[in-house]
Amino acid sequence: MKYVFMTDASCDLTAKQAEEAGVEVLPMEFQIEDNIYLHYPDCRMMPLEDFYKAIKDGVVPKTTQINFENFKTYFEPYLKAGKDIIFTGIATGLSGTYNTCLIAVNELLEKYPKRKIYIVDSCCDSAGLGFLVYLAGKKYKEGMSIDELKNYIEETKDKVCHWFVVDDLDLLKKGGRISALTATFGKALQIKPLISADETGKLVNVGKIRGKSNIIPTLVKYVKRDADKNAKKQIAFVAHADNIAGAKELRKAIKGMFKEVQICDIGPVIGSHVGPGMLAVVFLGNRNYNA
Repeated sequence: MKYVFMTDASCDLTAKQAEEAGVEVLPMEFQIEDNIYLHYPDCRMMPLEDFYKAIKDGVVPKTTQINFENFKTYFEPYLKAGKDIIFTGIATGLSGTYNTCLIAVNELLEKYPKRKIYIVDSCCDSAGLGFLVYLAGKKYKEGMSIDELKNYIEETKDKVCHWFVVDDLDLLKKGGRISALTATFGKALQIKPLISADETGKLVNVGKIRGKSNIIPTLVKYVKRDADKNAKKQIAFVAHADNIAGAKELRKAIKGMFKEVQICDIGPVIGSHVGPGMLAVVFLGNRNYNA
């Protein structure tokens, strides 16, 4: 290929899915106590079970976006080799990564004016980004041109539906996303936040689910409501944060609605903020984030 397709590690693709998509995944930093790690799809620096165990043991992890110099380091070897680049990463509604990337790109284009570097705001998060990248990667491997792929991503990103349920309210409280009072009552009443993503990719709390037994029926309800009419010819992703049993149950519940349902893991970039137990489903359809 005359160009490379890239994303960042917030996409939560497995190593196998990233390989199938032909996408290069730029690592992102996370911190456990005084130790800094890079997250890759193959979790080479810290297995996910160790990461979630640390959270359960009371550690509050921190994350860092890809900085200006790292973008230059990742991009420049390809430009020097005469290749163009298309990159789509974590949504602007959730991170400043996109704007940092643009600054790096503007500097690189001054040095390599004959090259194309397309930076596309995905407007998607976590497994939603991974899902978009996976679909685009199929087109990339089929030989779609860089301009065609850019257009495909732009046309597809607004059709990616995100539905997440967060199990651990403590990290949301510590991150300032909910109050301590809300977290206390939520845990006591077994209330789980129902979260979606708006048109910018910003995560929005759109509802509440009472009791674990209602989580999967609620997610299935929104799949039925929002999925594309041609869903049986398409794939969907089910994602989980240290909750493989829930992911398998959700996959079983929606399997007949899609051609294929794949499972992926919520990694440290998003897992640092939502904690273990999170369950998500992403698919193509009407991106309606109203409960």
